[in-house]
Amino acid sequence: MTKYKYPSVLTIAGFDGSGGAGIQADIKTISALGCYATSVLTALPVQNTMGVRNIFPIPVQAVSEQIESILDDIFPDAIKIGMVHTPELVETIVKTLAKYKKVPIVFDPVMVATSGHRLIEEETIQTIIKKLFPISDIITPNMDEASILANMEVKTLDDMKIAGENIKKLGCKHILLKGGHQTTKKITSLFYSYNDDFRTFESLKLNTKNTHGSGCTLSSAIASFIAQGKSMDKAVAFAQNYVSKAIYHGSDVQTGKGNGPLNHFFNPQKLIKNELV
Repeated sequence: MTKYKYPSVLTIAGFDGSGGAGIQADIKTISALGCYATSVLTALPVQNTMGVRNIFPIPVQAVSEQIESILDDIFPDAIKIGMVHTPELVETIVKTLAKYKKVPIVFDPVMVATSGHRLIEEETIQTIIKKLFPISDIITPNMDEASILANMEVKTLDDMKIAGENIKKLGCKHILLKGGHQTTKKITSLFYSYNDDFRTFESLKLNTKNTHGSGCTLSSAIASFIAQGKSMDKAVAFAQNYVSKAIYHGSDVQTGKGNGPLNHFFNPQKLIKNELV
């Protein structure tokens, strides 16, 4: 009898009980794109659509053991890493992953929530740059996070271009600098590749506050398309398109009193079954 395998994506990220961001958004995205989602919890933020109320840490040993448990059993085709808020957590994730065969890694440097709440400790940033950037195949900072990484104000597209060049020097293979916080009618995101390839992605800015978890969704979508075997530039292009449509289809829905979620399931795909070789 022929045996099959689902393309699998592991998300290593924080929690969002309101269902719009974090591991919940990742699992929804990965599932909606036809992949099999596994997860490792890194932190327990107490949050809803209006903002983050508190963050409770998960012991680093628990994070390490969660990663080992998944990788020993359901080895992923791609990994998405989200919220890592302490230096110890960064080092634990990097050391644990180093025990296994290299897998494409999409890192969303979650530092600032949609609500504007700062989520990361200052001393963690240098550890992320030193330890996590080198093993990541792509990082996906938004304008606020680019501002922190490039140590400059990032308010306009011109600022983004300067920041992108500065972030490239930090040793990333690929960078997708997201322009969702732009105030212009068109949103422009910038994609930088290690071989100096550069391209832009444009979309119309929708008049909606339902963008909670858009960054988590985008990075998970990139990981999902990589898991399906697509090249990095195609994975980014497909993921950008998916997020734009998810925002559009959720733009007229009220979920909660603050920044609502995307509609991850506007066009859900069946689980992909690849024949085992």
